[in-house]
Amino acid sequence: MPSSVIVTICAILMLIFLFLKVPVYLAVLAASAVYFVLNPYANPTVFAQQSITGVESISLLAIPFFVCAGIVMNYTGVTSRIMNFCSMLTGRMTGGLAQVNVLLSTLMGGLSGSNLADAAMEAKMMVPEMEKAGFSKSFSTVVTAVSSMITPLIPPGIAMILYGCIANVSIGKLFISGIGVGAILCIAEMILVAVISKKRGYQPMRAEKLTMEEVGKATKPAILPLCLPIIIIGGIRLGAFTATEAGAVAIIYAVILGIAYRELKWKDVLATLKETVTSTASIMLIVSAAAVFSWILTKEQIPQQLTEWMMAAIQNKYVFLMVVNVFLILVGMFIEGNASMIILVPLLAPVAASYGIDEIQFAMVYIFNNALGAFSPPMGTLMFVTCGVTKCKTKDFIKESVPFYILLFVVLLLLTYVPFCTTALVDLFY
Repeated sequence: MPSSVIVTICAILMLIFLFLKVPVYLAVLAASAVYFVLNPYANPTVFAQQSITGVESISLLAIPFFVCAGIVMNYTGVTSRIMNFCSMLTGRMTGGLAQVNVLLSTLMGGLSGSNLADAAMEAKMMVPEMEKAGFSKSFSTVVTAVSSMITPLIPPGIAMILYGCIANVSIGKLFISGIGVGAILCIAEMILVAVISKKRGYQPMRAEKLTMEEVGKATKPAILPLCLPIIIIGGIRLGAFTATEAGAVAIIYAVILGIAYRELKWKDVLATLKETVTSTASIMLIVSAAAVFSWILTKEQIPQQLTEWMMAAIQNKYVFLMVVNVFLILVGMFIEGNASMIILVPLLAPVAASYGIDEIQFAMVYIFNNALGAFSPPMGTLMFVTCGVTKCKTKDFIKESVPFYILLFVVLLLLTYVPFCTTALVDLFY
């Protein structure tokens, strides 16, 4: 049986398993195993070797480090301090608590790195308060989900670490670019929230100005937590530590905050370690499985063949970017972002490079598409997480999401066709 046919069979089987909701790592491993069974020239020991070596990258150590730091932050009262700070900044803006929701996701993205963790946390904290303030359940849920899209775009987003490892792109540069991209999405969402809130009569949290004493009371507890992203980016840029080592620095900083605030207890340490292990294991299992599948694609020269075909079929890089956007949005509707990234980045990144597209720009466009897929039905993880917590009906969520989808597509086009949005800060820092 020709190798191309075997690879096609493996890919079809993997998609079938994913649609049947088989765990991602099992779906990828099963499809990869079929290749070694059907191909008499493939050495079965490579299956075991690649699954182990795939998770031995030093850069991947950043994942458990940043996951642990984010969890410690949640246990040490950092979230509530950041929320009070956001309330102080946006209290007089139209939309009140909805604006707090968006800004909180942006700032917490610099601490947690996980969009699902951020969505679940804010769905529990913010949505009940928003409903008490007169916001509809569907609007509150949608704002929580769409604001959580900012998290993977803000350093230290897990998606940027994975992309950097897979495509051999500087994680430090991705972090820098993410600041600008995250800020653009944050501002765009806050503008749209203000427009919708004004139309529906959602009032600001307060009408009067805060006194300097009130500003200081809200700002002082948030200063130290907000220094973490600055420490991470500054340390990487100055060469004090690598992106991986920055994760360890983040843990130490989070623990110091917990001790300073006197809110970190021994039972929290054990709970933190347990959550870190389970969260990291789920990611690493996917990485391990995908390493085998990536080896198969490389051995059969699929990326090279795809590059040749794309270059022959599409002459213009702008058309290529549009095709990639449509493709990634469709994929993101059905397949979890990290899984699709590990499978598709080794295929698409070399093609983008052949068109002369900046590697940082393409990375951020890809990650944004992943985030958009997580927000989209029928299998959007952000949608399910937030609706599951708030008990919002899916049909109400989708109906309320329409203006936000229009906004997200406009931002996507901006990132795709205006490289300045993704590369300006990188050029400035590097």
